[in-house]
Amino acid sequence: MRALQASTSYSVAFAISSVAPLPSLPRPRQRHVISANHEPTEKSVEIMRKFSEQYARRSGTYFCVDKGVTSVVIKGLAEHKDTLGAPLCPCRHYDDKAAEAQQGFWNCPCVPMRERKECHCMLFLTPDNDFAGQEQNISLEEIKETTANL
Repeated sequence: MRALQASTSYSVAFAISSVAPLPSLPRPRQRHVISANHEPTEKSVEIMRKFSEQYARRSGTYFCVDKGVTSVVIKGLAEHKDTLGAPLCPCRHYDDKAAEAQQGFWNCPCVPMRERKECHCMLFLTPDNDFAGQEQNISLEEIKETTANL
């Protein structure tokens, strides 16, 4: 509420003082993180693979019938675990990944998945989903094979 009031009073001050120039305000510093595609460590891939299997069993969900989808998502989660310290959903765009990872809303399993079983990445699919397979397991070898040429 205070931010809204401050913004409103600033707008009024701007409208009133249209003749005099506004004082130059310091710009807030923004932290930009640039990172190239990072190949996750095998340890992180294994951690995220085991997590995914356990969560699928606990939540009554299944992996996609196309194991390539499952593999890419698990590797994306592992990459974020390595680079951000948290398994941030790899299927969304973020202006500031580090801030999003810290907030936790989109860390896997994300809030929509935990609350409504809605997985944007298609990692955890309910049995009635047309793309749901019958599997709740995936091996490290399957992940390596299906992502080898990416």
